[in-house]
Amino acid sequence: MFNMVNSIYNMRLLDDLARKETTIHKIHPLVKLLTTLVYVTAVVSYGKYEISSLLPYVFYPVLIFAFAELPLVPIMKRVLLVQPLIIGIGILNPVFDNYTVMLSGMAISRGWITFLSILIKSGLTVTVSILLIATTGMDKLALALRMLRIPKIFVLQLLLTYRYISVLIEEVLRMMRAYSLRAPRQKGIHRSVWGSLAGQLILRTFERAQRIYQSMSLRGFEGEYNTGEPTPVSFRDCIYLVGWNLFFIIARIYNIPMLIGLLITGVIK
Repeated sequence: MFNMVNSIYNMRLLDDLARKETTIHKIHPLVKLLTTLVYVTAVVSYGKYEISSLLPYVFYPVLIFAFAELPLVPIMKRVLLVQPLIIGIGILNPVFDNYTVMLSGMAISRGWITFLSILIKSGLTVTVSILLIATTGMDKLALALRMLRIPKIFVLQLLLTYRYISVLIEEVLRMMRAYSLRAPRQKGIHRSVWGSLAGQLILRTFERAQRIYQSMSLRGFEGEYNTGEPTPVSFRDCIYLVGWNLFFIIARIYNIPMLIGLLITGVIK
């Protein structure tokens, strides 16, 4: 029961964080969306054996955390939820790519390098995606998508799916609470009632969806989710977009950690 309540809280946490009034939150949503897209494209474009080149891209999420005043632990918990899937995808790399290379005087399989590269790429891209929602909000993000001429049916589907996952969780919570009151000494749900509970959940979900649609229709819903009028992009927003994208492009062209290492060792003067 506690896990269900915690899930509802976690769903609404990003919306609460998006209501802050920090410098990052005031950046135009379209600018933040485009910056995130360029960031993700730059990160995933690296080869499977490149690790050190990815290190400069850590600065972007770190600075977003700092300037947007976001809590680190709740967001990193969401990032870690995806990691088991990533580990399942890349864990066999050391088996299929077992060619040994020397790294800092130590022999290591190239499969472990590719595995670590996958983990870093996934961690960075998932983190900036969550930060985009936490600093923008789904409504403003939908507005930015419509400004990019994304079809409204896809934007509406995204909004309704995100918005009403919590509604589904609330229905499950009510059913579990009712079941626990009828079986107070039983831990969990007995398998003999799994089918009936699943059927009841489907029926309750359809009824709740119908009531929600009727409420939206009474408030003037005609297939277009009103996200407000788009605001103009300011000069500060342009500086933010150009500055970060220029940094991403430079980091993609040049191996910044290697250049810093060569400067420190005196190879480059």
